Amino acid sequence: MSPRFRSVVSAALIALACLLVPFGASAAWAAYTLTDTSRYVTTMAPLATDPDVREAVAQAVGDGILREADQRMDMTPVRASVRPFVRDAVRSFTHTRAFRLAWDTGNRITHDAVLRALREDDPTAGAPGAAVTVDLAPVTARVKQQLTQDHVPLAARIPVQHTVVPVLPAGDLTRFRKGYHMLEVAGFWLPVAAVVFASAGIALAVRRRRAIVATSLGTALGGAVLALALTVGRALTLADLPPDVPHPVAAAVYDTLTATLRTVSWLLLTLGVTVALTTWLTRRRARPEEPRKPEAKRKDRTTGPDSVQEDGRAQV
Repeated sequence: MSPRFRSVVSAALIALACLLVPFGASAAWAAYTLTDTSRYVTTMAPLATDPDVREAVAQAVGDGILREADQRMDMTPVRASVRPFVRDAVRSFTHTRAFRLAWDTGNRITHDAVLRALREDDPTAGAPGAAVTVDLAPVTARVKQQLTQDHVPLAARIPVQHTVVPVLPAGDLTRFRKGYHMLEVAGFWLPVAAVVFASAGIALAVRRRRAIVATSLGTALGGAVLALALTVGRALTLADLPPDVPHPVAAAVYDTLTATLRTVSWLLLTLGVTVALTTWLTRRRARPEEPRKPEAKRKDRTTGPDSVQEDGRAQV
């Protein structure tokens, strides 16, 4: 293989590896974080202490309690005066351990239901009427148990009702199931392909030190592109929200879900720049000393100590 051909193939492999860096990192993050129930619950757990999320939950639950009370009795004359007390009570509940427990339980139940639907290979699962639903009775039971242990008055009388909430429409199951299987494959093979292409490109390079510098800079550029994509994606996500969805809550959820991926992007950027700078700085030390030319050797012989003595004798 000629050196020119080796250089072309090496450059192509390194460029392809650097191009796969942001896509491989995103696919691996989605495959091993969003599709794992335990990691997902752990990732979403800090949102239970977010002030915007607590306020949104207090407002939604308070309005739901008032609607439920209206169905059983007419509270229209006293709704305005009762609403602040109900919302304050729910807001106070969001600061308790029982709320955090209910938050984790609800996320775990919802995530398990969605994963079971996406991993189901039954072709009739996407038929109308087979939407993914979640039963909130276990959440209510956990909250009731915690409140009873904390000796909250009337906690034992809380009814545990089977409230079914749809989380994924039946018509979208087939499309999401195909995307999920593609994500499982891409999450493993894209990072592996990036590493293999980079290693092959460096091995084939005529000047391997220069190839290492190029690969490192390409990796750093991929990390920067990934960080930029996350920033742009955040802006687009918040801009396309429905009017009834609070923007601070959506921003908190987006930032929490992408925190690990954002850290990975900065690690790629830092690692790539560090390796490239280290390789460039050690280039001169690793370079062997160039052989001296014959003219320089003859010049040294003519200007050496012996020649000086001969010149002195000649003058005498």
